[in-house]
Amino acid sequence: MAFPVFIRLLAPDAAATCAAAAESAPSSPVPTFRYVAKTRSGERREGSLEASDARAAAAALSRDGLLPVSVRDASASSPRPAKAPKAKSAAAKKPSSRSAPLAAPLPGSGRARMKMAELLLFTKELSDLLAGGMTLGVALHSLASRASTKAQAAILPALRDEIVAGKSLSAALAAWPDTFPTLYVSMVRAGEASGQLPSVLEHLVTHFQRVQGAREKVTTALVYPVIVAVIGIGAMVFMMAFVIPRFSEMFEELGGTLPLPTRMMIALSHGTVRYGWLAAIAICALVVFLRRAFRTPAGRAWKDRALLRLPIAKGVIRASAFSTFASTLGTLLSNGVQVLPALDIVEKTISNSVIAGAIRETREKVTDGSNISRPLAQSGVFPPLLTDMLAVGEQTGNMPTSLSHIAARYENELDRAVKVLTTMLEPIMMLFIAVGVGFIAISMLMAVFEMTNGLNA
Repeated sequence: MAFPVFIRLLAPDAAATCAAAAESAPSSPVPTFRYVAKTRSGERREGSLEASDARAAAAALSRDGLLPVSVRDASASSPRPAKAPKAKSAAAKKPSSRSAPLAAPLPGSGRARMKMAELLLFTKELSDLLAGGMTLGVALHSLASRASTKAQAAILPALRDEIVAGKSLSAALAAWPDTFPTLYVSMVRAGEASGQLPSVLEHLVTHFQRVQGAREKVTTALVYPVIVAVIGIGAMVFMMAFVIPRFSEMFEELGGTLPLPTRMMIALSHGTVRYGWLAAIAICALVVFLRRAFRTPAGRAWKDRALLRLPIAKGVIRASAFSTFASTLGTLLSNGVQVLPALDIVEKTISNSVIAGAIRETREKVTDGSNISRPLAQSGVFPPLLTDMLAVGEQTGNMPTSLSHIAARYENELDRAVKVLTTMLEPIMMLFIAVGVGFIAISMLMAVFEMTNGLNA
């Protein structure tokens, strides 16, 4: 009760000043953070600033052109104010850019995803920076400042902020599963535990380059046959829809009996012109149905089992899967990941569900105390050569080396299988196109010769 009476006793100007000061006083203090940062020229800066949390403090430093090295809470643990103050003094308005909260989305909440080439470049550059003695936070800030794509601009600053806030790199990477798979996160976690993060990142680069190279070999092998097939089918459809109807009209005007192949071709052409749209709809519906069916566990298992039995494609599919299995498992074991988690990760990296199922059964048997080579051999999916080489590694206690030899062996097998695939597919596709186009041409020529002979007679 004495405070309002005392205010009324003051001069009017003094009373107004005190009232404004009372209104501008915040209800609770904003957390204060002590920071250590560097300028772009390399000068060290220390100080303090007010922010809602460590991430907001790091973002404010970045906006001021500083590279945050460490940010820690220096204020007493007090709750965050529920409401902003109604008025601000001149001193409070000056550092407003530093006290603004971070408005970026939560890590992993967007749809950003780095491509494989971007992931490889990021991993290589991060490994080089860490090996050169740069701290993790500064290295990520350097990479984030040079982001050249939308995905990098969304992911790298978020990783930097998480590291500055105190999270581990593996935990920060796990928030972006579309970019960093389980294999990547697990190896980074093992590298953090062993203190060999730069070396682990180098191993990741080598592994993903090997896997990407295997996929590119298969894709490259299929490009030419697919192009030839599309052009050949397009040429036959064009002749059926536009060329043969012209000849058919001419034959009707001339009259006479046409040869059987010509009548068959004309009937097929008329069916293509009249009911081609129904055939197109049926083909699209069949493709949609098969895609949905192959997404189910039973449909996918049937498709993968059929692919492993194809005379030409099975060599490529098996060699690619076995190479990926050996390379991934060897990389994980050599970097400190235990056998059971490593098998679980390898199972997820294999695209063929039949081979992945054999790995899952192996993992369950390993839980019971068996070794790896014996359950793999009992599955009937893995070849004896692979399981025998793996058994040698188990006996000598050097499984990563044996797996490295197995991966190299099946990479060579993949090269050979791809060459066989391309060598076989090219003449098969050319023969298919030659038979189709040749049958159309011969049918038309037979009718022309028949009509010419009738006119001469």
